[in-house]
Amino acid sequence: MSANRTSLTVPFPVSLNLEGRRCIVIGDDTEAEQKSGALRASGANVERIHNPALMQDEQLRGAFFVVSTPQDEKISAHLRELADRERFLLCCIDQPAHGFVSMAAIAKAGPVRVAISTAGMAPRVGKLLRNGIQNALDETFARFIACQAAIKGRNRKRFPLSSAKRREAMITAAHGFRADIVLRYPEWFTDEERARLPQIIE
Repeated sequence: MSANRTSLTVPFPVSLNLEGRRCIVIGDDTEAEQKSGALRASGANVERIHNPALMQDEQLRGAFFVVSTPQDEKISAHLRELADRERFLLCCIDQPAHGFVSMAAIAKAGPVRVAISTAGMAPRVGKLLRNGIQNALDETFARFIACQAAIKGRNRKRFPLSSAKRREAMITAAHGFRADIVLRYPEWFTDEERARLPQIIE
């Protein structure tokens, strides 16, 4: 089951500063609830349009970011027209052709965010990878990051005129931290990989 090699434009990964920005979530499902919560946690001013059939174009005027969860081609195509005209960022869940923004799978602990994207090629693998990283980012890790933040604050007071000393102190504070990642693959894939190896004839 060899992978098909096709040309692929990989999205450019960024983080959006949404503090105080007007963001709109369209949809009335679990996905919409989750996205609304995540946007609020990022400081966005979130508005909901639960029923896209009742949406008025004027409601999207002045929006910075719009997320639509109904996987409806007609709705998504119309939103793309509005996004081009009104100049807002648009994400249509599971319909990347209509939007400018694709959602990554996020593992988080405290202020730390690790985003996983497979460019839509293997979303299930992306979710499993996120879950593995999330399991590692436990409460102990969150406390470690909080300690790092406290040390950084103290270093600003200890070395107010020396960025080099502040940097050295933070390197020392992180010394000994290490992340070990082990990947395990399905049997069909390991069999295929084994078949690719040169066969040694004795």
